[in-house]
Amino acid sequence: MANKNYKLLFIGNHLHHNDEIKTANLSMSEALAARLEEKGWSISLTSDEINPVLRLMDMVWVTITKRKEYVLAVVDLFSGRAFLWAEVCTLVLRILNKPYVIAMRGGNLPEFSIQYPKRVNQMLDNAPSIISPSKYLQLEMKKFSNKIEIIPNPIELPKYKFESRKEPVARLVWLRAFHEIYNPTLAPKIIKNLSVDFPDIELTMVGPDKGDGSFEKTIEAANRLGVKDRIAFPGLVSKNEVPYWLNKDDIFINTTNVDNTPVSVIEAMACGLCVVSTNVGGIPYLLEDGVDALLVPPDDPQAMAEAVKRILSDPELAAKLSMNAREKSESFSWEKVLPMWEALFYEIIGESRG
Repeated sequence: MANKNYKLLFIGNHLHHNDEIKTANLSMSEALAARLEEKGWSISLTSDEINPVLRLMDMVWVTITKRKEYVLAVVDLFSGRAFLWAEVCTLVLRILNKPYVIAMRGGNLPEFSIQYPKRVNQMLDNAPSIISPSKYLQLEMKKFSNKIEIIPNPIELPKYKFESRKEPVARLVWLRAFHEIYNPTLAPKIIKNLSVDFPDIELTMVGPDKGDGSFEKTIEAANRLGVKDRIAFPGLVSKNEVPYWLNKDDIFINTTNVDNTPVSVIEAMACGLCVVSTNVGGIPYLLEDGVDALLVPPDDPQAMAEAVKRILSDPELAAKLSMNAREKSESFSWEKVLPMWEALFYEIIGESRG
């Protein structure tokens, strides 16, 4: 085996490591860093600063001051304000002549690239290596680079107990952050549409409040529609608790307006839930309508309610969706994904694994 005594620098929002933040879930980069550390790699992370300005300053400071320690940097790339952080840090890395990998994380990057094509083109054109978690993002960003490789977002598969939903009941679960891009206010409307045919219907909406008013709007919609007593809001749960909350219910609804390859959907598939999702962004590259999920247009409560009704009325369909979902989720296990990252790092570092 090749010597793994190399240090990698991960640059991104690593707020889970800040004890002052109670609503920060483990990011995909943090999870990857932890897995690599278990395999013998040496890891540095930046940054867990809450203040955005201080976060950028910390990223740049660590990138410069630890330049003799790390052999390779992994830079998370999101749209919006976070794009600037990646721009600055990759510029510093190029000045320092340090190799780096861009890990595209944001499902809104295609829309962002339409607004800022020159910035995106410069970012990707200068990057030595670019990783996308999905075929969707690879194809959407192909006009800026033809060197984008796919390494999917993984899950810890053994933690997700599979249960076939061959006889599902009207218990639904939603698992995202309360933010407008995930359209949580659609969920109470779906429950309202289903409540006549399924008077015992229940929904659990799991996730943190991101503070943009979406949580309050969801509560208001539930009250206005008279379904508040049918919806539970447990808030943020730890990663270890996710399988428990998913397996309490039978149907997973994904109401988002913008998406890439959501880990929450893959987690639901691993548990065998029947998935009903909006057909947006990278979703149709992840899910096959009628095979492992049912896909509907965005922001259409009637269409999503009808899809849920189909599952509840057709045990054969439910069993098929459940089994196929689990089978697809198995391709996202860490056992399959982590070696892909290691192979990439060895290739860049220039060392053979043998």
